[in-house]
Amino acid sequence: MAHPLHHAQSSARKFGGKPDDYLAIHQFFDESKGYHADFRHRALRHHAEGIFLAERIFGVAITNSDGRQVPVRFIGEQHVKEDLGFIPSVSDWLRCMKPQPWMTSNARKGPKEEDAP
Repeated sequence: MAHPLHHAQSSARKFGGKPDDYLAIHQFFDESKGYHADFRHRALRHHAEGIFLAERIFGVAITNSDGRQVPVRFIGEQHVKEDLGFIPSVSDWLRCMKPQPWMTSNARKGPKEEDAP
């Protein structure tokens, strides 16, 4: 899905209530698009730890406009599954990262400007 609103509409179909009941949670997952505007933004929150972080921020459950309690974890799982097809771990994302010399504790300087993406 391309936008938090579409995820929120999907949540309303799945759990009841209105899309506005879910929008803030879906915006949380996609907030990282604001600083990295391609699919790689998902590495920051689209994983199991990101789902549990959402639960800490929004609470264990929300009460939708139909009066139904919906676990935040279920909403987060829905979001990640809709985008990726499964729920990866942080390790799944990090395994795909190519280590660079500046990432080690021995590095004294950051990346060279010409090495920047």
